[in-house]
Parts: sequence; C-alpha cells; structure tokens
Amino acid sequence: MTERAPDNWLLYDGECPFCSRYVVHVRLREAVGPVTLANARECPQLVDEVRRLGYDVDAGMVLKLNGRYYHGADCIHALALLTTPAGWFNRINSLMFRSRTFSRFSYPILRAGRNLTLKLLGRSRFQPTLDA
Repeated sequence: MTERAPDNWLLYDGECPFCSRYVVHVRLREAVGPVTLANARECPQLVDEVRRLGYDVDAGMVLKLNGRYYHGADCIHALALLTTPAGWFNRINSLMFRSRTFSRFSYPILRAGRNLTLKLLGRSRFQPTLDA
C-alpha cells in the first residue's frame, strides 16, 4: 500500500543551504497548523504530484496549502503573508516578500544565487528523473 501524502506541505531542495535554512526559520506551522516540510530529494511522490501540475521544483519551492499550490515567487509571497511576526527572520521575510511585485522581481535573483551556491559547493541542482 502506498503512503498517503500529507494535506499541507512545503516542498524544497534539501541540498540547497538557503532553502533548508529558510524552511527551518519560517514559522509556518505556528500560523496555519500542521505543515510537512518535505525535502524534494526524499519525496518522489510529491515531486511527481507537482510535476503533473507543471511545476518545476528546480525552479522554486512549492507550497500546498488547503488544496492550493504556490510555486516559486508565489510561494515565498504566500509564506510571507502566512507566517507569524515572531522573530527577526519572519519580520524581515514578511516585510520583503509581502509584496507580490517584489517577490516576482527578486525570486529569479534568489534562484540564480541558489544555483551558483550549489555549483560552488559541488552539489547538483535538483532535476527529477522523467518516468515518461
């Protein structure tokens, strides 16, 4: 029997030091309740789910919350609106990314920094194998 995927989750690249630290510091559970933090490299069923919807995990994190999906810039924008204001990280995160325009402008820059960092660390980008 296949394990049932959680209802609410945040899918990220566990090899990326920025993504990994971000999901630890964002206080999403305190704001919206149970949310599974899922490393895409360890959760092929979630990667398959988002890939069927046309999302690329290598191009951005994916949040599934109450049946809605948020990818990349929309994901960090949603997280900024959902997280609690507790702690310096969440206050800065909310201040920067509560603007959809700023999120969409800055996300490609953040992604480029992630890709460069992975390369410098000798880590591969996340590229799921295609089954079809």
